[in-house]
Amino acid sequence: MSDIQQTVFVVEDDEAVRDSLELLLKSDGKPVKTYENAAAFLEDYSDKMAGCIVLDIRMPGMDGMELQKKLNEKHSILPIIFVTGHGDVPMAVDAMKEGAVDFIQKPYREEALLEKIEAALEQDREQRKSLDEKQEIIRRVKSLTPREHEIMDRMIAGQANKVIAIELEISQRTVEIHRSRVMHKMGTHSLAHLVRMVLSVKDLIDAR
Repeated sequence: MSDIQQTVFVVEDDEAVRDSLELLLKSDGKPVKTYENAAAFLEDYSDKMAGCIVLDIRMPGMDGMELQKKLNEKHSILPIIFVTGHGDVPMAVDAMKEGAVDFIQKPYREEALLEKIEAALEQDREQRKSLDEKQEIIRRVKSLTPREHEIMDRMIAGQANKVIAIELEISQRTVEIHRSRVMHKMGTHSLAHLVRMVLSVKDLIDAR
């Protein structure tokens, strides 16, 4: 897993609330960065960011849900916790349908907010661990020669060595050598594990 430092990104137009959240998070030992509006965060956004976003749902200009939509378009995986007023709860529910991890209603207990933030940070860690693992699988797939890739595809399809040899017009021994190299480069001794690894990144490979 990458060792990128996680940060809590606070997007809140109310300066007093923004400062209060910054103080709370720093006192809890969490790195924090604040933004006075959604546009400022969007301008600063990078897919290298790790952590979570505490996002006010109602703000002048671009509101929280608009920012969420734009981040979704950028395929951001940063978990979002919406901060809402009483009348905004239906909006917050809609936002969760769009991928937000949680919302908290004003006025909120600091302990409750910190618990939600910790859960969001854990989700971010798990997501990034999964992405790191998938990128490693893709790296291994790319290390295969074209012939090894072809053999692997046939292995995953369940073809026996004899069938692969006949269809590719090569010796069964050559198939066995390629098969052994595939397993070595992919870092597994199990065909079932190989199948699971490749299927887990199929969408990523197809998109390239």
